[in-house]
Amino acid sequence: MAHAQTQDQASSAVMAKPTGVQQTPRATVTLAPYRFNDILWENDRTAHRIYSRELEKNEPPSSSGIDAWGKSVRWPFMDRQLRTGDQHANHGEGVDFYDVGTGRGAGGLGIWADNKLWTSRNWSDWKVIQNGPDVAAFSVDYAPWPVGVDRKVWETRTFSLPLGTNFTRMVSTISSDKTGPLIVGIGISKRKRASGTGVFRRDLAPGRVTFWEPADPKKGSMAIALMVDPKSVVEVRQDFDNYLVLIKVEPGKPFVYYMGAAWDEGLDFHSSAEWDAYVAEQKPDFDPRH
Repeated sequence: MAHAQTQDQASSAVMAKPTGVQQTPRATVTLAPYRFNDILWENDRTAHRIYSRELEKNEPPSSSGIDAWGKSVRWPFMDRQLRTGDQHANHGEGVDFYDVGTGRGAGGLGIWADNKLWTSRNWSDWKVIQNGPDVAAFSVDYAPWPVGVDRKVWETRTFSLPLGTNFTRMVSTISSDKTGPLIVGIGISKRKRASGTGVFRRDLAPGRVTFWEPADPKKGSMAIALMVDPKSVVEVRQDFDNYLVLIKVEPGKPFVYYMGAAWDEGLDFHSSAEWDAYVAEQKPDFDPRH
C-alpha cells in the first residue's frame, strides 16, 4: 500500500500544473529515454511524437507515422504527461488519444510504387538543431527500406515548429540506390467510429488537404492538414489505412511539406470550418534552402 501511495504521489507531482514563469509559452523538443526514445515536440498550440527502433523491439507493431496529441495549454506538457505512464488520460493540460496505428498518422510518408505504399521502419538516428524557446527543430534519419524487389531508399528529414503556428515544417531528402524520380505518398490515417468517418477535403491548386476526424465520444476530434508544393502534386489516393497526397520528387533533392494538427477541445479550433479557414490562410515556404 505504501508503495502504491508513493507512486500516486509521484504521478501527482509530475502532473502538477506549472505556475508563474513556468507557464511561459515555448517551443521544445525532448527525447524520452524512459519510453523507448520517443521524440516529443510541441509549441504553444500543438504537440507531436514519433517513435524509435527501440519501441519496435519492445512493443511491436510500431509505425514511422507521426502522432498528434490534444493540447489545451500554452506551455509544454508532453514530457511530464508521458512520464506518468497515464498519457491517455486528460490531466487538465491535454491528452494522447490519436491512434497512429499502422498508418501514416499525421503526415508520415512512404514511396508509392506498384499501387502500394512502401514505408520505412522507425527512425534510426536523431539530432537536436534548436530546443526552443522560439523554435523546436531536429532531424532524424530513416535507415534504408525496400521499394518493390529491386530498389532501396533512405531518408533524412528535418522538423521545425516555431511558436504561434499549428504547422510543423519538414524538409525531406530521400536518397535511392537507383536513378529516376520517386512518387512520395504523404498520409493522414483514416478513421471509422460510430460517429462516422470524418470529413476529408482536398484543394490541390494550392496543394492542401484537411481531415476533421470523427469524434471520439469522450475525447473529441483531432484535425489534421497537409500542405505540399502544388507544382509537385500528382494526385490524391487512398490505401487501406490512409488518405495520401502523392507528389513527385527527385532522389537526393530536398523537398518541403507541412503537417498541422489541432484538437477541438483545445484552445484554437472547434469546428472543421474554422480549421479549414485557418489552413487556407497559410503562406507556406516550399524553398528547401530556407
